Amino acid sequence: MAALEAQAPPLLYEMIRSFVTLARKLNLSHAVSEMGSTRQTVRRHISQLEEIMGAELFAVEDRRYRLTEAGNEMLPEAENILARCNVWVRGQVLHQNGMPQYKAIFPTGGDFYQQQKPVNIVWESQRPLLAAALKAWAMSGGALESPYFEDIRPFSMVYRNSPNGWVCVELGEKSSYVSWFGSANARSSIGRVLGDLPAGGDFSRFVIQPFHSIERDRGVRVDHIATQVARAPGTPPEQICYARILLGCSFPDGSFALVAIVDRHNGIDIPGAPIAPMAEHLVMDADEFPLNQKH
Repeated sequence: MAALEAQAPPLLYEMIRSFVTLARKLNLSHAVSEMGSTRQTVRRHISQLEEIMGAELFAVEDRRYRLTEAGNEMLPEAENILARCNVWVRGQVLHQNGMPQYKAIFPTGGDFYQQQKPVNIVWESQRPLLAAALKAWAMSGGALESPYFEDIRPFSMVYRNSPNGWVCVELGEKSSYVSWFGSANARSSIGRVLGDLPAGGDFSRFVIQPFHSIERDRGVRVDHIATQVARAPGTPPEQICYARILLGCSFPDGSFALVAIVDRHNGIDIPGAPIAPMAEHLVMDADEFPLNQKH
């Protein structure tokens, strides 16, 4: 592997782009065509990366490329580096009070803002849903079938990671998702992969990063989000503002379950974002939220 004192070369971005593109295509001609580069350049980039990192990234058999074990291990972080560079240069990511904020103006119209918040903000809120969810998570030890989760499950969306992405496996009847889209439309999302945003793959990759970080750390994350979403097919997008908590949980067989709980309201705080308020009838009724755990 690479020596600890190795320095990043000046053309590192292009070298990583060659690696990621070839890893996706596994065909040199196709990678060269997508990049608008040359075969010699891509080969040189791969060779330089392998020399710097002290490991072969690809094996070539009958002129066909395949990722080595080292290449497979290094690919996800290489993809993250490219995506981070791309969203940074577009001004789509910055930090407010030490926490990341993502923003995008969609080419089709509308915008998206997401600001990570300190977890303790849930205790300061006058709206009890996210605090009740955090308490249930702590009391249950993250076990989804625990009695401590009984009051929270109706407000939850539960996801499982899959080779194709995050799949919705459970949808609470009182969740924000159901009250926004309606029960019939919402339930068609069960079993489907979480979709991309219209801002493009790089931006979508970073917006979904909280899911991956919760899976890795088995922890908790709170975000404030504002964007526009159509409530039914063929209808115009409407402003939506919400606080969301992500909880690292487990199914009864011990496999990872990601629980997302959303509270839709107009008290969303995203510094620097020109957030339009939601229509009042779209704000969730806080009186329906569980104020106390019964168990």
